[in-house]
Amino acid sequence: MKSALLLSGGMDSIALAWWKRPDMAFTVDYGQLAAAAEVVAARAVSERLQVPHYIIRFDGRELGSGDMAGSTPDVHAPASDWWPYRNQLLLTLAGMKAISLGAQRLWVGTVASDGSHQDGTPRFVDLISKLMQSQEGGMVVEAPAIQLQTSDLVRTSGIPRDLLSWAHSCHKASVACGNCRGCNKYFQVWHELEGYVGDAG
Repeated sequence: MKSALLLSGGMDSIALAWWKRPDMAFTVDYGQLAAAAEVVAARAVSERLQVPHYIIRFDGRELGSGDMAGSTPDVHAPASDWWPYRNQLLLTLAGMKAISLGAQRLWVGTVASDGSHQDGTPRFVDLISKLMQSQEGGMVVEAPAIQLQTSDLVRTSGIPRDLLSWAHSCHKASVACGNCRGCNKYFQVWHELEGYVGDAG
């Protein structure tokens, strides 16, 4: 089956791209504040892997919440970076394009720490996969790294350190703010990866 990857440009999806080598990759600009930098990072890894990279643009800023939208978090938000139903939106948009290009498997870079949001849990991945499989095309959604922490995913993937450095994790801007949940995770992972080099794969 042809595989597609939802490639956000963050550490998780970049490492997953290097590990799994998808047939195609999709980055969604849905109005998030860091979209421009995420696209640049995703393009860099796609070019290194020689994987076709597609950008899907959808202006959903007025639907956003919290850090990624530059607004006050919704009352239901479990964290400041929560955007209502974001992952099912992104998977749906990527799936719409991927199915037209012959893909039957759609990967998402969810890792163990994403379980703080319902759409980062194994149950969510199972439900969204069953939903998309039940429709025309039978798209299967998988999260190959959902049991791994980011540093473990990086080591498993063997992604070169210089390529991982392209990752953009900030939730608030295309230039890292240094104090959001995304930036804090980025710095923590690099600390955990002290001495890591990766391979040239």
